[in-house]
Amino acid sequence: MPKAQESAVYTHGHHESVLRSHTWRTAANSAAYLLGSLKPHMKVLDVGCGPGTITADLAALVPDGHVTAVDHAPGILEQARATAEERGLTNVDFAVADVHALDFPDDTFCVVHAHQVLQHVGDPVQALREIRRVTKPGGYVAVRDADYAAMVWYPESPGMDDWLDLYQRVSRANGGEPDAGRRLKSWALAAGFTDITATSGTWTFSTAEERAWWSGLWADRTLASAYAERAVEGGHATVEQLRAVAQAWREWGEQEDGWFSVLHGEILCRKDA
Repeated sequence: MPKAQESAVYTHGHHESVLRSHTWRTAANSAAYLLGSLKPHMKVLDVGCGPGTITADLAALVPDGHVTAVDHAPGILEQARATAEERGLTNVDFAVADVHALDFPDDTFCVVHAHQVLQHVGDPVQALREIRRVTKPGGYVAVRDADYAAMVWYPESPGMDDWLDLYQRVSRANGGEPDAGRRLKSWALAAGFTDITATSGTWTFSTAEERAWWSGLWADRTLASAYAERAVEGGHATVEQLRAVAQAWREWGEQEDGWFSVLHGEILCRKDA
């Protein structure tokens, strides 16, 4: 088995403001590009499952199959298990794993799925090589990652510009790549895939409720999450600067004409049979 590469530091951490967005995610709003390829009997690996809401949806979509969900953080797996139990799902199990060196035999899974994972890992090409290794010949690899530089919003706001610049600096200092979405196809080619369908998808927040939710979680994340701690400890921002960014988020959220779009890169790869 390949030696594990040193992983990047997970920029967000698992503060409540982070999980507020992670638990909002569903297969419909975060993995639509994959759903048409799923069959009821399939064996699925969900990498970086977090609190398990997408995992649970995938398990419901393969009722005659099985989903194995893995994450590097043991604590978050407890929440993922609880999510599956609440939905009465019995075809899912959970384990701690490093995507750079997965503890599964070659050719194990019909589908391997990873949502918002590669932007946070130390070596995304090695991660994709491992994902490819554990995928059965003819099976699918589905990966989706945001692209921060491609996020757009209105009205314009210098404070929001400061947020984007700060986030990118903190993420890269932690060993990640915040603009992963545009790089997925390139990484997949480097990992040995030849059958790659590259697409994109968006989340859009524009109603009063959506703006309040999105701006509130980012304002809170800016002040209270692991990201905030790393921003200050790494010398990227002062507490006062973080407060100004958080206030910019809240002010944007109060704008009646406010609009925010998150672009994601997506790849659906077929492993050579």
